[in-house]
Amino acid sequence: MAMPTKTKSRLGTYVVRSFQDESVRAYVPPPLPPDPPLALQPLLPLLEQANQALGRLDGLASILPDPSLFIYLYVRKEAVLSSQIEGTQSSFADLVLFENAETPGVRLEDVQEVSSYVAAMNHGLRRLRKDFPLSLRLMREIHNVLLSKGRGSEKHPGEFRTTQNWIGGTRPGNAAFVPPPPEKVMECMAALEKFLHREPEDLPILVKAALVHVQFETIHPFLDGNGRLGRLLITLLLCVASILREPILYLSLYFKMNRQKYYELLDRVRTHGDWETWLEFFLMGVRETAQQTADTSRQILDLIEGDRRRIEQLGRPAVSVLRVHQHLQRKPIITIPATAKELSLSAPTVAKALQHMVKLGLVRETTGKQRHRLFTYHRYLNILNEGTEIPRREGSVSTGTSRPAVREQLE
Repeated sequence: MAMPTKTKSRLGTYVVRSFQDESVRAYVPPPLPPDPPLALQPLLPLLEQANQALGRLDGLASILPDPSLFIYLYVRKEAVLSSQIEGTQSSFADLVLFENAETPGVRLEDVQEVSSYVAAMNHGLRRLRKDFPLSLRLMREIHNVLLSKGRGSEKHPGEFRTTQNWIGGTRPGNAAFVPPPPEKVMECMAALEKFLHREPEDLPILVKAALVHVQFETIHPFLDGNGRLGRLLITLLLCVASILREPILYLSLYFKMNRQKYYELLDRVRTHGDWETWLEFFLMGVRETAQQTADTSRQILDLIEGDRRRIEQLGRPAVSVLRVHQHLQRKPIITIPATAKELSLSAPTVAKALQHMVKLGLVRETTGKQRHRLFTYHRYLNILNEGTEIPRREGSVSTGTSRPAVREQLE
């Protein structure tokens, strides 16, 4: 990707500070937008492709029979993926079990962290829908919810840091990157807020979201949770700008699958002022993720519709089986007692409905026990679980092929 010839003013400055008897160079980024201005012309075809993919996804979401279900599930998948990047070992299935108060084999601290991400995301969306601006105050509110439980809850939730942090290494002296010193954090964040609200807006919203994400991660304004909140900001910005009517685009899986390149490009912005290469990577991620999300939604629709038709052929029992089938779309792992209570059906009626679904091959009983049995809508869960799989732990629910989650960034 071609870059402007003069990029020196795009580079930040280093502030030398003493930390535990050693000299540390902390990086302070220049305010946005980049100067010299971005060379966007070569990126316009890719930008158009990304916008078109977003438009198709947004249009598809608007015609889904139950958009709220789709959003409910995708918010949770994003929570799992974004938390896995930070090192949690919870899968989508673990989160479902936790929210259903059925947690065999689930590491409570990990799944609490993921659940807090869901709550933080929902809090931010509620505030934005009430016309509250995407501001430093809202970032602190979201962060407060994000770190309310699990790891990081002791690291000043909702407060910008007043001590030095670092990324990689065991101390600032051997770290891969040292963000601005604490006395510069508020100045940097104030400049970022000014960029968020500047008028008139002369940058495409996807470009703006890409810039904001890098700047936030570079400032690293909190002691913990910066990665998760920085990724969440992308989706919130797209919703604020009405590019998406609903929060259905998340880049965590793309970042996770390309994590080495992701971190290399963040560093290259800081060391070379190379925003254009980062933008190319980001826009490719938006295009690919929007296409994948649309494909996944179609898979889910086809599966649900095909299973519904098979259930309808049962005749008289179909009424109760369809109710349980609909319930499984929101909670793909269930127990008989909890389902009976939530649907106001008798336990024998739910058990009989599940027997029919097991015979049809739609549902599997995953424990092999006589009591406390778990029933899984396995093909549905496998679609949602794609990309979030982790090595199976003894006593946990098996949902498909596993893949280890790796901590890539210390926070």
